[in-house]
Amino acid sequence: MKVRIGISATTRADRFAETVDLAEALGVDSLWLSEIVLGSSVEPVVGMGYALARTTRLKVGTGVAILPGRHPVLVAKQLVSLAALAPKRVLPAFGLTPARPRERAFFPVPGDSRGAVFDESMELLRLLLRQERVTFKGEFHTVEDVGVGPLPARPLDIWLGGSGPRALRRVGRFGDGWLASFVTPEEAGTARASIRAHAAEAGREIEEDHFGVSFAVATQGVSEDLAAAVLRRRPDADLAAFVPEGWQAARDLIERYVAQGITKFVVRPAGPAPSMEEFVHDFARELKPMET
Repeated sequence: MKVRIGISATTRADRFAETVDLAEALGVDSLWLSEIVLGSSVEPVVGMGYALARTTRLKVGTGVAILPGRHPVLVAKQLVSLAALAPKRVLPAFGLTPARPRERAFFPVPGDSRGAVFDESMELLRLLLRQERVTFKGEFHTVEDVGVGPLPARPLDIWLGGSGPRALRRVGRFGDGWLASFVTPEEAGTARASIRAHAAEAGREIEEDHFGVSFAVATQGVSEDLAAAVLRRRPDADLAAFVPEGWQAARDLIERYVAQGITKFVVRPAGPAPSMEEFVHDFARELKPMET
């Protein structure tokens, strides 16, 4: 199985081009853009288009974008357009809710139906990315004989986040890969087995190397936002279990994940780095040699 390690871009919009250029020059496998609405971060789809147009080799993904609250037809149109402009370099990953609770209002869904909307959106999105014409009638979305343009010869893989029982079942039913966060290597291995079992129940199969984890590396401390996020998600856990301190600890953690069958990684700074340029250089020196 191929081990691949990418970075999550945490730079401001006015420094984004420098990060993209450096990642391309250093041979970084992939660049991932988080769904952070409030603040200086680049919007994921806009950033994907810009980064893909600026490079020839770098893969670019969303890590992760929020699907419920977006219309699947518009999402499909964006992904098909990007895939046509940059074949084999588009890595969409979607999640259920924003990382920042206050941003949930920006992705509105009716009532308490966010999970149901996610499932139906994924069902329709997969059809749109695989069929030239689609007719679909669901509880939340209805379309009649629609198409989003020429489709890639090989359908785009859609990766999903989440680590709860419902999320793992959703990945098995609808996902082509799994990109989790705030899970230990042992938990990730158990989740991997669960996802594969759910996929088998649905008559599907997920490729063995389509299981990944996103985590932050503490090279200059841990930001208050990240510490709060860990506390929300894992209130009883030790912060060090999810945020390795230093590059050696990051390498050790990756090796533990790989032993559990996890082979795709997205790494970001845990705190304010002196510069994203320094972080990317350190990443290329310390982690890129672990790729196979």
